[in-house]
Amino acid sequence: MIDKTAIIHPTARIANNVEIGPFTVIGPEVEIGEGTWIGPHVVIQGPTKIGRDNKLFQFSSIGEQPQDKKFQGEKTSLEIGDRNVIREFCTFNRGTAQDKTVTKIGNDNLFMAYVHIAHDCLVGNHTIFANNASLAGHVIVEDYAILSGFAGVYQHCRVGMHSFACTGAVIEKDVPPFVKVSGYYAKPFGLNTIGMKRRGFAIETIMQIRRAYKTIYRKGLTLKQALDTLESMLVECPEIQLLIDFIQSSNRGIVR
Repeated sequence: MIDKTAIIHPTARIANNVEIGPFTVIGPEVEIGEGTWIGPHVVIQGPTKIGRDNKLFQFSSIGEQPQDKKFQGEKTSLEIGDRNVIREFCTFNRGTAQDKTVTKIGNDNLFMAYVHIAHDCLVGNHTIFANNASLAGHVIVEDYAILSGFAGVYQHCRVGMHSFACTGAVIEKDVPPFVKVSGYYAKPFGLNTIGMKRRGFAIETIMQIRRAYKTIYRKGLTLKQALDTLESMLVECPEIQLLIDFIQSSNRGIVR
């Protein structure tokens, strides 16, 4: 299951049923979990830990040094969870000593071709990154978020749960949960209602979240006034707490 042309460092830890394709290079301090498939011409540098049942397609560069001028060779790492699909030419970098020292990817994510995940990013579960979507350093992408093709996210931004970034969106501020953004620079354009329906949100819940969206974006309120109004809506729709918590914890401010 390991092609004879693959080069594997002696310190790498490879589970018994991992498949590794021709001319792939596995560097030192790499750990790869059971059931993972690695295609040809993939380069994985350590320290990197990859979980179970992942698929890494050809020409991906995984766990390479961060593209950060502050990096001076410190020991930092990349962690990838289970059941992720990483398509051709993706680049995932390790963390930096100036932040968390780790770049972390969750479970069940789809990364299409040419996706870039920079140093110290945290990506949750069930996200989708379409072709050429890119994260600068220190970005957080929460569960079920979708970044369309060529979407880009500035350093230190957060992309909230169930949100959607349209093709070519350039995100310089935090995107709250459920919100759809588009443009350069990204502005809010309603809710990701299609994604919410696909994930089983009740129609009544979506209607209440739409009311919350209008409170934040359409009534001319300050954020404090909007948050006070959202608090009164929690009895009918507990999911609005996600919006409240996100806005209150935002450091960069939200897209508006």
